[in-house]
Amino acid sequence: MPAPSVLFVAPECAPLSKTGGLGDVCGALPAALRSLGMDVRVLIPGYPDVLSRTTSVELAPVSLLGLEGRLLGARPTEASALSEVPLLVVECPALYARRGGPYQDEWGDDWSDNALRFAFLSKVAAVLGSARSPLRWRPQVVHCHDWPGALAAVYLHHERAPRAATLLTIHNLAYQGNFEPGALQSLRLPRELYRIDGLEFYGRLSFLKGGIVYSDAINTVSPSYAREIQTPELGSGMDGLLRQRRDALSGILNGIDTAYWDPASDPHLAQRYDARSLEGRARNKEALQRSFGLAVDPHLPLLGMVGRLTQQKGVDLLAAAADALATRAQVAILGKGERELERAVRAAAERHPGRIAARIGFDETLAHLIEGGADLFLMPSRFEPCGLNQMYSQRYGTPPLARATGGLSDSIEDGKTGFLFSSLDEKALIETVERALALYRNQEAWRAMQRAAMARDFSWDRAARRYADLYLRLATPQPA
Repeated sequence: MPAPSVLFVAPECAPLSKTGGLGDVCGALPAALRSLGMDVRVLIPGYPDVLSRTTSVELAPVSLLGLEGRLLGARPTEASALSEVPLLVVECPALYARRGGPYQDEWGDDWSDNALRFAFLSKVAAVLGSARSPLRWRPQVVHCHDWPGALAAVYLHHERAPRAATLLTIHNLAYQGNFEPGALQSLRLPRELYRIDGLEFYGRLSFLKGGIVYSDAINTVSPSYAREIQTPELGSGMDGLLRQRRDALSGILNGIDTAYWDPASDPHLAQRYDARSLEGRARNKEALQRSFGLAVDPHLPLLGMVGRLTQQKGVDLLAAAADALATRAQVAILGKGERELERAVRAAAERHPGRIAARIGFDETLAHLIEGGADLFLMPSRFEPCGLNQMYSQRYGTPPLARATGGLSDSIEDGKTGFLFSSLDEKALIETVERALALYRNQEAWRAMQRAAMARDFSWDRAARRYADLYLRLATPQPA
């Protein structure tokens, strides 16, 4: 059977729009799939940044859910992995022409009409996957991403056959798209869908639950996370439903952009290097120490962390362990997030000048410099659907030290390419740091770990082949 045609329904797509890993996936995976010969296109909202960074032509008017818009065919104006992927952009100024991010305004508050904004995107996807599509091109599989795209599976389920099969990817189960049940009317959904075996979820209307119920297949971004979300601990209230649908549920580990994240060509580094020239990392370490105001000392082990400063990422564990870590190593932290945790890491830096430093915010150059200059990369996450930094770190010869959860368990080989711990407390974190530093003092063994980590294949090609197999199983014959 020829490779099926696939439509991604994406609320964000790097580099045009991005708030996290979902944007990275929807920007890189379609390109990897097209390199395998698959006909993949991406449907995204027409945010101002998307419209200003693409060239487009009108394909069809859109009149759905009481709103008027246009469907555009678009291409990015800047070179990236997305350059060769045809884009379908939903232009609807009433929903998307506003300042702020995909989900929140400039002050960090959710848009009050998010239910309608992403229902509109999902409804367009459902029409494109149905017999009443205005386009000659027709997807055989509609690939929905997280709660903003999940309602496409619900709408499509209620379209007349023939219609596309649906796949829902859960990037993070904690984000569910739960709204007041009164939204049913504006979303043009039948009232009978608001029931316990439909979209009702603890008195709310849940987009994600709808996707889980009505999608033909479901996957998560790592095999371990697919198992974890079937447990009460990490199931976010949906574990029972996910256990019911376990035969349709699988996990595919994300990949990374190995061209962009490559220490041999990275323009952000003070010194480029590869597995045969690891001594070049010394210049990056010095540059990192100077950038963060840490004592410049090549012999002090340096621990780095980049990411959101949240409880999910285990930043509270790091803050609790900070005094103990300062007696053993230096720590450089880059990120922003919960104010209480921002204050906690700042306070640790004030207590230990020259040993601990925190930069609140995000800086692309510093993020790469931490990967290429730190000795260990910290990821003490409470849960981690996939994670990307542990893959970047291994590619850069910076062994990750992480909690054994989700994609971290699936991508780090404890004692071979990094270090894992299980207990959710600062004592376990400190003990694992001590275990790592014991190996660090044996430079021959440390170099062996670095080279083993750098030899790992985290390219999107590996993940793309798994998705291609899944699409083939889902694909229905192209409508006549």
